[in-house]
Amino acid sequence: MEAHLYPDFPFGPPSPTSVPAAYWVGPRHLAGDDGRLYDAVTDTLAGLGWTSLAIVRGRREPDEAPEDRQVLRSTVLHISPDSLRWAQWVVPDEPFHLGNQPIAWQVSARAGLSSPLAQWSAYFTPEVPGEVLADFLVALDARDKPALSLGGPELVLDAVTAHGWLRDVDQPGTGAVDPSFASHIRLGEVPPLIQDADPRALVVEANEAVLAGWQAWAEPVLGAGYLWAASFGPSVPHDLVAAFADSLSSSAPVLRRVLPESTRDRLLCAPAS
Repeated sequence: MEAHLYPDFPFGPPSPTSVPAAYWVGPRHLAGDDGRLYDAVTDTLAGLGWTSLAIVRGRREPDEAPEDRQVLRSTVLHISPDSLRWAQWVVPDEPFHLGNQPIAWQVSARAGLSSPLAQWSAYFTPEVPGEVLADFLVALDARDKPALSLGGPELVLDAVTAHGWLRDVDQPGTGAVDPSFASHIRLGEVPPLIQDADPRALVVEANEAVLAGWQAWAEPVLGAGYLWAASFGPSVPHDLVAAFADSLSSSAPVLRRVLPESTRDRLLCAPAS
């Protein structure tokens, strides 16, 4: 059973004149994104030297003043120095949903400069801990060949079980769950609209095995909705998913000022000062 380390510290909304209290929180897979998923990722990418581009699409009438222009969609695209990988903030761009949550970040990579198409894409909704997505991007940035897998599925399962997660009882070779049974990671059929360069991901004949990709999600209360979800296309290298899984399941606490409503009673918290 989990309980607050400091139950006498309230988590109610701060007064208008006060600064929200900061806490060290765990487990991180239930800690949410602190309302800073955009900032956490963009700060990481800026530190890696990625270029940021704003993409604005809208409607402008003749003789219309610039301040009156109707912006229909606005996204931010970050491109690595070698142009082989990119990350796009897609919340303002009417994204599709994972587990009833909108996609916040889409990360993609291609095999070489000769092809303009992504070899694989990965998708992350709000409330994915920013530290986890940042670690995934750092691992991606460190790869010379971002489309080449350097290991098999066991890398992912080994990463989480090393931190105390449990192998799925029915499918121990393809899935694992945290000890509280709130967060899961599994290799299986990917949801619709997940982009991948392998044509078999788009067309599957009858009786043909589907391509498998990694899915991760947190469902603190069964049937009450997802806190966050992440989906990796079938061609995402297993070692990169393992970097995500290792950070997700880490026992190291994270700093938070805002706690998710659905998990605040399940978090261990200690004041940061």
